[in-house]
Amino acid sequence: MNILILGSGGREHAFALKLSQSEKLSNLFVAPGNAGTANCATNLDIDPVDFAAVKAAVLENKVDMVIVGPEAPLVAGVHDFFLQDDDLKSIPVVGPKKDGAELEGSKEFSKKFMKRHAVPTAAYEAFTKETLEQGKAFLETLKAPYVLKADGLAAGKGVLILETLEEAKEELADMLTNNKFGEASSKVVIEEFLDGIELSVFVLTDGKSYKVLPSAKDYKRIGEGDTGLNTGGMGAISPVPFADEDFLSKVEERVVIPTVEGLQKDGIDYRGFIFIGLMNIDGNPFVIEYNVRMGDPETEVVIPRIESDLLDLFEGVASQTLDQKSFELTSKTATTVMTVAGGYPEAYEKGKVITGLDAVEGTTVFHAGTKINGDKVETNGGRVMAFTSLGDTMEEALEKSYKNIAKVSFEDMNYRKDIGFDLKNL
Repeated sequence: MNILILGSGGREHAFALKLSQSEKLSNLFVAPGNAGTANCATNLDIDPVDFAAVKAAVLENKVDMVIVGPEAPLVAGVHDFFLQDDDLKSIPVVGPKKDGAELEGSKEFSKKFMKRHAVPTAAYEAFTKETLEQGKAFLETLKAPYVLKADGLAAGKGVLILETLEEAKEELADMLTNNKFGEASSKVVIEEFLDGIELSVFVLTDGKSYKVLPSAKDYKRIGEGDTGLNTGGMGAISPVPFADEDFLSKVEERVVIPTVEGLQKDGIDYRGFIFIGLMNIDGNPFVIEYNVRMGDPETEVVIPRIESDLLDLFEGVASQTLDQKSFELTSKTATTVMTVAGGYPEAYEKGKVITGLDAVEGTTVFHAGTKINGDKVETNGGRVMAFTSLGDTMEEALEKSYKNIAKVSFEDMNYRKDIGFDLKNL
């Protein structure tokens, strides 16, 4: 089979490396890809939301299936575009159509979905510029801290957790009247704060049946001890030590099954990944958010733990025979540590030469923001590379990742040295 992956990050590199091991694979393309995907696939210089260019590449390269990595093409309707085009409609797309992508495209939509299908989540209300004063009044009914979420896509940065009522009111006004997060914050969801331990569970579904993928926990803050600004993710661990069999069975019964069945009841033919952001509160799962794709950097610890043929699983999604596919996991723990550009998540420079990659041993380096420039690999984003290792324990895997990070360098490279710090005594 000829496969096209849309996207350019660590998630897409993890997909590409895993798919390249499938006996069913003939040719693998990634659009636009990065310096890492170039080692296991053919990169195509195409914007994933330029659907006309995607179509041309699919037809030219006789692509048999498209895997969508990031959320933007899904929310923009790439799956619908394929179904509505006579030349493309027979080519399966792994990723939901526009109606299903609203689970991530609109926070209010997803909250209404959870309420409708009795999925446990925090109390909430949604407000616009016209209802700003009602929003401030709703904040007064809540206890600190206060959670404000831009309704639309904000590249993982549209969530604020604020300690004082005055600050929350100011930020609400800033989001709604000053477009703090652009069009994404023209509507804001205010939520009750859930106090617990966060984790993510991933589901692959063909619209009828599903497979629950490994749990993972990522680390969003730039600084040690979960301090500083939010990022796209500084590292991740899988499995999560506190997500034991009892807890995960609650997740499946109370969250996964109502979500998959809810999509069916709502007439949404959903084929692809569902990322379920959870809070563990006294052993009970509450949903913080849905995403309609795999997380990043969680993909870099979840996919390496899957021992089954990923392309075979994707075929099951396309043909709605996922329940007939085998699904095996390694018992080992996977850890990943993200190296980032100096200054990230604020202003940072690109084009820094990366050295030492050929010295890495026993760790997989998933490229996120990299590019090839002549015979050099250079930085091309804020989050640059994820160092993923497997071990019998979390500590063993982390030791491998950090040992190999020490062999690689680029100017102003930064990374967290405490990934997994909060899990060591659980």
